[in-house]
Amino acid sequence: MEEVAQRIREEFLEALQQVQTLQELENVRVQFLARSGRIPQLFDLLKTVPHEQKPCLGRILNELRSFAQERFDERKRVLEQSVYQRGESLDVTLPGRPKPLGTKHPVTQVMEEIKRIFIGMGFSVESGPEIESDWYNFEALNFPADHPARDMQDTIFIAEKILLRTHTSPVQIRVMQKQAPPVRAIMPGWTYRNEATSARSLVAFHQIEGLFVDRRVTFAELKGTLVAFAKQFYGNSIQYRFRPSFFPFTEPSAEMDITCYICGGKGCRICKYSGWLEICGAGMVHPNVFRSAGYDPERVTGFAFGMGIERIALLRYNIDDIRILYENDVRFLKQF
Repeated sequence: MEEVAQRIREEFLEALQQVQTLQELENVRVQFLARSGRIPQLFDLLKTVPHEQKPCLGRILNELRSFAQERFDERKRVLEQSVYQRGESLDVTLPGRPKPLGTKHPVTQVMEEIKRIFIGMGFSVESGPEIESDWYNFEALNFPADHPARDMQDTIFIAEKILLRTHTSPVQIRVMQKQAPPVRAIMPGWTYRNEATSARSLVAFHQIEGLFVDRRVTFAELKGTLVAFAKQFYGNSIQYRFRPSFFPFTEPSAEMDITCYICGGKGCRICKYSGWLEICGAGMVHPNVFRSAGYDPERVTGFAFGMGIERIALLRYNIDDIRILYENDVRFLKQF
């Protein structure tokens, strides 16, 4: 093996002397120094020699490897310096490469647009904690003790009576507790539900709630507010409808639908093949909610509404799967 090592040493030096470019040098490295190169292969053969010969041969092979690596590094420095001096590594006449600029996430863009519209209508922007008590998330909002939303299948509990908020409606209670009527505010933020992820739903998502409380507020004002928002956000050509619904914290209650953008009303998996897509739930604030917040329901009335930001983003950008919003695929995000 000593003779083989000496022969490889000579062949390596000969090959190195013929190198004129960095690419040729790389070819020499692959041939002699890479994992499958001739020198590492000698170390593999070392396993087959008698035990008493291994120390001597191991020393010879280590010296060969160090020698070859040192000569390789030296030749590489010479070639790189030569390339630099010839100006081949940098052409100063080429135009500069601008740094790519990121953009706001589509959900953030939608959120800001919604806030801009409601601020233009006179609404303020309020926020509240994402970790809530059962009282703020359910009881103060008139959820009966046996309401299905209290079940663990829907709500993510952290401890007894402590949970991740399932909607941003608790902020309504907090706002009314600290402010006397009139109140006109929206409450955007993260919410959490213990439900299966699908093309239409996520475990963590954004909602934005709205609240208007004053004397003699009517359901007609609620409809007018939501229609004005929908036309500013989706355009004057949209079709819309209100359907009776039920929410513990509003009475009467309704849901607002608009024509599905994805299929143009023909039916698709996003709109459950109905041609319509719900954009928000709304209603007149229940008297029990006013009592929980310290308001007199005999003196004030009001309306509240809530909508999912991600679902609205699907409509705005014709996206057919809500999950893609948070897959962090740069090819998708750079479109915005």
